[in-house]
Amino acid sequence: MADSAKRITVPALSTPLALTMGEPAGIGGEISLQAWLRRGEAGLSPFLLLDDPHRLQAIATQHGWAVPLQVVAEPEDAIAVFDHALPVLSVPLPAIPQPGIPDRLNAPAVLHAIELAVTLCRNGRAAALVTNPIHKAALYDAGFSHPGHTEFLAALCDVARPVMMLASDRLRVVPVTIHVALQRAIELLDTDLIVETARITAHDLREKFGIRQPRLAIAGLNPHAGESGSMGKEDAAIVAPAVARLRAEGIDARGPLPPDTMFHAEARASYDAAICMYHDQALIPIKTLDFDTGVNVTLGLPVIRTSPDHGTAFDIAGQGIAKPDSLIAALRMAAAMAAHRTHVSQR
Repeated sequence: MADSAKRITVPALSTPLALTMGEPAGIGGEISLQAWLRRGEAGLSPFLLLDDPHRLQAIATQHGWAVPLQVVAEPEDAIAVFDHALPVLSVPLPAIPQPGIPDRLNAPAVLHAIELAVTLCRNGRAAALVTNPIHKAALYDAGFSHPGHTEFLAALCDVARPVMMLASDRLRVVPVTIHVALQRAIELLDTDLIVETARITAHDLREKFGIRQPRLAIAGLNPHAGESGSMGKEDAAIVAPAVARLRAEGIDARGPLPPDTMFHAEARASYDAAICMYHDQALIPIKTLDFDTGVNVTLGLPVIRTSPDHGTAFDIAGQGIAKPDSLIAALRMAAAMAAHRTHVSQR
């Protein structure tokens, strides 16, 4: 059966997804409008956009997109509105955004949209959080002091250890160390960090993805997972003890596995997530397999959070050519996770 002919099942959610505006000078507004236009063919559950309706109307008018907007006073109203209009919870911007040129005057509104969306999710008035990309440098003058979007969300949720997962229909990867130099990643890597990351991953695969017995593939650090120590001692000294501890706790974990043979089709079918030791070990395979539809998922939070796996794309902002595929994938994954969590809570 051709992909276009497949029947798409839309999760039945009682509350909408909360989608934040992201950086107003980036492509967030464009891809949000396009996602709504493709809501039917993409099988999207209702989402509520926290944004400035005036700037959204300007974008739609500029590109000739027939997107009727409806400002709603309450998040719950978005469910009834979504079929015929894009529901917007108004977050006014003090400065008119210029594509590709972030304005620090808009930074408080960007942060407010995120804070409000988190509050709606924690209060049960939104099913999940989906975030458009932000630009950290533009936010620092507004008091933003976090290394990134994920750390800001963790602080809002009072969580000490968020975990980043990149996910698609074909692969889920979790880097144990993330945005640090490779030498620093090796210095930071220890057995406790691997175990904690894998525990959080296994927990959220059960609770948010509906996988009752998650299977984790634990990558080695060195080529051929150290080749019995001839290519480095870390796999035997750090990674193998982590796998042993996880297995002792009842978690289905295998490894350390040679990283170069973990990501072909047959290998991927044997696990639900790959726990990788550093950033590129995780991101290269998933971006090779699913560059346009990969989704950034934050594990370890009390709320569900997904995001497109790309940045603000200032270089193409305002041109109407940005692809909404990753945002659509993020919206669909958030809805599926919310439905799974509701099912788990009702069991």
